[in-house]
Amino acid sequence: QVQLVESGGGLVQAGGSLRLSCAASRRTFRNYAMGWFRQAPGKEREFVAAISWSGGSTYYADSVKGRFTISRDNAKNTVYLQMNSLKPEDTAVYYCAARSVGVVVTAAYAYNYWGQGTQVTVSS
Repeated sequence: QVQLVESGGGLVQAGGSLRLSCAASRRTFRNYAMGWFRQAPGKEREFVAAISWSGGSTYYADSVKGRFTISRDNAKNTVYLQMNSLKPEDTAVYYCAARSVGVVVTAAYAYNYWGQGTQVTVSS
């Protein structure tokens, strides 16, 4: 079992930045691929970004490419999502997810463990 705890959400003006963190409970975190997803009110959960177990591979949704950066620190059992040039349409609850196979995938069903989510609100 892996427990994931997100932090770093909040209210920011359009054009601003936030950095989300996701702390994992297990030392075997380094074997897991990690992903960030988001869900806006009335919409389905959507993929945002993912990173392989080593950090050597990353993948982004087209809507955030060039603005968001996913990274990880295996020594700290933590994955990050740096979000720059935020837009009102980025407003959502952001979820961290872990996959017990270390390669990057974008499908939510492929992830085994989920955090509780952190709210990001971007005002115009």
